[in-house]
Amino acid sequence: MTKLKSGIVLNEGENLVMELEAELWATSSNPIAKLIGAIKRVFALILGIKKEGFVVITDKRVVEVIRGKYFYFFDSGKVIRYLLPSGIKEIGYTKEPTFFCFCPAYQLFYEAYTQRTSVLLSDVDEAGAQRVVDAFYNALYK
Repeated sequence: MTKLKSGIVLNEGENLVMELEAELWATSSNPIAKLIGAIKRVFALILGIKKEGFVVITDKRVVEVIRGKYFYFFDSGKVIRYLLPSGIKEIGYTKEPTFFCFCPAYQLFYEAYTQRTSVLLSDVDEAGAQRVVDAFYNALYK
């Protein structure tokens, strides 16, 4: 059984398709937003605050993981959600121009009956964003 960066342990016979780490500090993929996000992350690390988010896509399930720590050691919370095919209404990606239209930001989104989640996809192009959406869809509906 394989343990991933997100802490999820794969079941026997389950294959990892992709593990997306959410960018929780920067708001887009433009260099200025990344710099501001890195500065915020450094200040948070100095204060001992850490937050991480992952979307894990396997060939049998999709799992959303959110973890946090305070003062380097103390867990501030952990949320693990299994996304069910019956609960997801819409899956897709958005492309938004940033930094004077030179750096497009791609975001994976999925809308359920109870929530809407959006994850910034870092260092992908249009084809990469499409691959992520296709993998997400195939894990839920095939």
